[in-house]
Amino acid sequence: MLLLGFFLGLAVGIGFWVWQQVQLNRYLGRLLGPLTSHSDKMGLLLIPRLRQKIAMVKQHRQDLQQSLQTYQDLLDFAPVGYLQVDEENQLLWCNQQAQEILYLHWQPEQVRLLLELVRSYELDHLIEQTRDLQKPQTGEWIFHPSCDDAAEMATIKSLALRASSLPLPNGQVGVFLENRQPLLDINQVRDRYFSDLAHELRTPLTSIRLVAETLQTRLEPPLNRWVNRLMQEVDRLINLVQSWLDLTQMEANPNMQLQAKAVELRSLITSVWETLEPLAVRQHLSLAYSGPENLWIKADQARIFQVFLNLLDNSIKYSPPSTSIHIEAKILSAKDNDAASPILEINLIDSGVGFSEADLPHVFERFYRGDKARTHSLQNGNSIGAIVGNGLGLAIVEQIIHAHGGSIKAMNHPETGGAWMQLQFCEVMANS
Repeated sequence: MLLLGFFLGLAVGIGFWVWQQVQLNRYLGRLLGPLTSHSDKMGLLLIPRLRQKIAMVKQHRQDLQQSLQTYQDLLDFAPVGYLQVDEENQLLWCNQQAQEILYLHWQPEQVRLLLELVRSYELDHLIEQTRDLQKPQTGEWIFHPSCDDAAEMATIKSLALRASSLPLPNGQVGVFLENRQPLLDINQVRDRYFSDLAHELRTPLTSIRLVAETLQTRLEPPLNRWVNRLMQEVDRLINLVQSWLDLTQMEANPNMQLQAKAVELRSLITSVWETLEPLAVRQHLSLAYSGPENLWIKADQARIFQVFLNLLDNSIKYSPPSTSIHIEAKILSAKDNDAASPILEINLIDSGVGFSEADLPHVFERFYRGDKARTHSLQNGNSIGAIVGNGLGLAIVEQIIHAHGGSIKAMNHPETGGAWMQLQFCEVMANS
């Protein structure tokens, strides 16, 4: 009896569900009936177009994947490193060169923070700065690779790196890495060879000069003019060797021992001009000074004398006849500059041909001489003698000023068109 009741209830339930499905189908039939004939025709028309669109999307996807693979292959072949991070500084991709430069062990399927893989806070800061400013950035630093294996520590060396970063969409940042250590190593080897050579040249040059001095007293005109010419060339070589040795010593020891004392600027410049006055008189050049009188700075007098000697000597060489060389000195108060204390600014301006735009970034490099900038010929009767130099004067000037905690900048003056050297010193003393 119980079983009969169960089957009876089940039959009633199934019948009720079938009745609901019939009613639902009738309702849908009345609702979609007018559209059925049109839908069949529209479907027949849309299916080929849909298939065509799907094929185009697949082809476009394949093209994009092929382009991506091509770009990755190019970056892998590039002689510089490249890496890319997402908005959370997680490493998305890097080429083989970047892995070698940064001693990076990374697999494409890894998703890890760059700082976990490369312990370089300078690189991390450069990326954050690029993302914040949304502008390309550059940076240079000494990279000290970390190593968990003590046995490999002896083989891992610090590297001088230069990085150029650029912002990408969705907060991503791309970074190009350049290992500058091989270039620095070559420069150090070159400097050492040149220094050794300079030391070796001093003795024979001194001997040649002694022989020339002996001949100079024994020969009569016009034969002695050849000895005089020989003396001039030997002196030029001796000065070149000594300049190279001085520059090498300054670069090896940037914090050179300075005999700092109170130096009165106007008197120092006057003394330098008196030394060079015979050269200035030939071209009828004059010196014009403007600025505070009785102005004192704390500096090594001999070194600062050398700075103005080189700068004024250059201005005399490259100034046209019957012109003036201007020296303007002024004190920049703390509110006029970013420093907390006053700064002495000295502007040395001539009326020569100035520097070419291509030469301006390189004027303080050793042995650099532009093809056209700051070069001209002097008319001496019917002969033309070209101005020559050893290319070390401005490099020495820059090293001396940096040793004093100052700075120097080369520009072209907008009014005279000549060279404009701007020097700044921090050690300004009260007027005595």
